[in-house]
Amino acid sequence: MTTSDKSAHQALRLAVLLLVAGEGSRLGSLPKALLIKDQQSLLRRFCAALQELQQIELVELVMVTGFHAQAIEEEIRNIQNDFPIAMTVSRNSTPEKGQGSSVRLGLESLQKSFDVLLVALSDQPNIGSQEITALLAEYQLKLPEQEIILPMVQGQRGNPVLFSAAAVQKILEDPVMVCRSYMDQHPERVRIINTSVEAFILDVDTVADIQRERLQLP
Repeated sequence: MTTSDKSAHQALRLAVLLLVAGEGSRLGSLPKALLIKDQQSLLRRFCAALQELQQIELVELVMVTGFHAQAIEEEIRNIQNDFPIAMTVSRNSTPEKGQGSSVRLGLESLQKSFDVLLVALSDQPNIGSQEITALLAEYQLKLPEQEIILPMVQGQRGNPVLFSAAAVQKILEDPVMVCRSYMDQHPERVRIINTSVEAFILDVDTVADIQRERLQLP
């Protein structure tokens, strides 16, 4: 995976890593990616948002499942019938080891050449094409030494996060490295977007969150 020198008129090649391996333990073990908003699962809504991106070549979508893998993978199969996106499913056999294990598996599962990787969570109901486009616009403005685009809302780290292909390659060269630890070790390579868009920090962890966002159970 290498970053190519692209002229301004060429589409940015985007790969996406979506984490759908969580247990949803604070919700009594619930597949949060299957929560319903506006009659669609959060997983389907995210895929629809990717389809709406302009001037972007979406080369690959890797989804890491774990807890609730059977139900989520069934939804992925249904989505594949409606969206012509190259999807890869990697099942984390040890999701209890935490999100880092799913991130690492997802990085190792990437197969296509890309310029930038979007690492996203499946339980952020208000992340859509507009928020992703804002991150990609910042990526186009980054300094040469900057490899990561991180949204920050009132001092709180947000998601999704963008990583250059070069950063992903550096992470993969260390067998125990994951995205968060790489960011912590190389803050000079992180371009922070200070924003008031709460969608970047809003996720669904509790029953109160479900009620606030007017979501329905799967």
